[in-house]
Amino acid sequence: MVARINDEDIALVRERARIDDIVGAHVQLRNAGGGSLKGLCPFHDEKTPSFQVTPSRGLFYCFGCGEGGDVITFLEKIENLTFTEAVQILADRYGVQLRISDDGQPTTAPGLRQRIMAANQAAAEFYQEQITSPEAVIFRQFVDGRGFDRATAEHFGMGYAPKDGKVLARHLTARGFTHEELVAAGLIREAGWDYFQGRVLWPIRDSGRSVLGFGARRVFDDDRMPAKYLNTPETPVYKKSHVLYGLDLARQAIGKKSQVVVVEGYTDVMACHVSGIDTAVASCGTAFGADHARIVQRLMGNNDVFNGEVVFTFDGDAAGQAAAEKVFKLDQNFVAQTYVAVEPGGLDPCDLRLRSGEPAVRELVGRRIPLYRFVMGRTVAQFDLDRVDGRLQAVRAAAPLLSSVRDASLVRGYLRDLAQLVGMDIEEVRQVVSRTNRRETPLDTVRPGHRNTTREGSVLEGLGMDWPDPRDRNLAVERATLKLMLQFPTLFDTEWNGVIADDFTHPTYRAVYQAILDTPYSTSQWAERVHGANSDPVVQQLEVALLVEPVLLEPDEAYASAHTARLQLLSTMRELTDLRSRLQRINPVEHPVEHKRAFSQLIALETRRRDLEALSRGAQ
Repeated sequence: MVARINDEDIALVRERARIDDIVGAHVQLRNAGGGSLKGLCPFHDEKTPSFQVTPSRGLFYCFGCGEGGDVITFLEKIENLTFTEAVQILADRYGVQLRISDDGQPTTAPGLRQRIMAANQAAAEFYQEQITSPEAVIFRQFVDGRGFDRATAEHFGMGYAPKDGKVLARHLTARGFTHEELVAAGLIREAGWDYFQGRVLWPIRDSGRSVLGFGARRVFDDDRMPAKYLNTPETPVYKKSHVLYGLDLARQAIGKKSQVVVVEGYTDVMACHVSGIDTAVASCGTAFGADHARIVQRLMGNNDVFNGEVVFTFDGDAAGQAAAEKVFKLDQNFVAQTYVAVEPGGLDPCDLRLRSGEPAVRELVGRRIPLYRFVMGRTVAQFDLDRVDGRLQAVRAAAPLLSSVRDASLVRGYLRDLAQLVGMDIEEVRQVVSRTNRRETPLDTVRPGHRNTTREGSVLEGLGMDWPDPRDRNLAVERATLKLMLQFPTLFDTEWNGVIADDFTHPTYRAVYQAILDTPYSTSQWAERVHGANSDPVVQQLEVALLVEPVLLEPDEAYASAHTARLQLLSTMRELTDLRSRLQRINPVEHPVEHKRAFSQLIALETRRRDLEALSRGAQ
């Protein structure tokens, strides 16, 4: 089941969250007149401000790169959050209790999620306070033994759970949390005992730095829990397949560098960050899976397919190699290229740093090889390459791997690698691979997924309809008319002054107008309902741009009427051109009835043209 937030609660979050406050925390905004604010876009480099915020409508838009949306969209993009995460953070900040349900059935009582998050934060602070206690000497020995100092431990929020089985329960109960809330948070068991006892802990945070749960390592030989690592059980806020340790610290670096380094443990994340690999994260208490892959891809954003990279570090033993093969099956979940970094001696990043220092950790990631090449080597090694049939079988077994290579410019090099591995001529390998994959296109054809990022609107290029050029003079009237309809709908009659969808020549402008036609007008949330009438992401983004883009003059009904007349005039002129061309092709002697009908239409269109010219002068 898919959890969803109550629509009324989302609307209340949008209403209470001031977009100028949220944006202002990241962008220096200045008055731009007309109730708008301007600043330098946080989503692309620019020297002249083209980023505009309209607080009255709760919208932002950049006329340089095309990013735009409401306060939730801004937080999603600037913090690399999902929609749900952004709503939850804003709800916590502005005191909105969210109702979350599965298929219409409530999953948690209203306000319980906020109480769990508050309890987790209080627990994290309590655990961190314990690291200086006499009992926590074993904690300090553990941290020192892994080559970290106290400042590093505090940076990662590490803590210590005392052996006293109910000390956390007593502490949080005194803070006002109920037994039911603490059980729901996974902090205590139903019988009242603390979930973590006598363990070193790491808080697991989301990208907004809220504590979702904890990971804990055994440090006492007499620990009654057999597992070396123990994680918070599944709760309304903690799903182990949906979280990554270190995400809160790596999020911004991942977005800037378009790189994610996936390691296997908490101390490996720490070792990587301390060594300068600040894009490192790790799965928590479970193997890296499809949900993690989607999180990683979202963090990297919609960058060019050839720039982003996901680097997996595995142990050099058989288990690590098997893990690499498992991850390879998830490769299609990524737009970015995938790599593997394996330390030949079998050391993980933490142990490698202890033995050889921080440069060795950086070198490990620097020596990464394509994931497909690692798996291809393992695949080829299964065959007897001293035999002709063995070499042929190896190439056939490796052929599907080449179809997963997204950068077509690399395919020839990878074919050469395969040819060298099996000891065959490269052209012979190419033929075998082509026959095996039964490709309909050459191997050097770019695979779907590459996206143009060269002009405004590029953030949505390839996801839906084409983005109209705002500087196109031929489309200026269409754009200006839609701006008036979206921003000042009361200036038009109930039929939108007779405008029809075919008056718009650009398909995306036509789609925006169709959304307007499909939305019954009312004074309440007009723009939001138009925005929801079309699911195409380009159309939705264009609507945001048109809502934020300023109108040159203070509009009135005459101004709006002039624009619709001008739009209809251009449409009429196109009809006249087509009709004149058809008249020239009709022989009046052979087809007198058809010629007379067309000529009558011409006279009617000419009359309409003159009337519209008179009405349209106010739009010039």
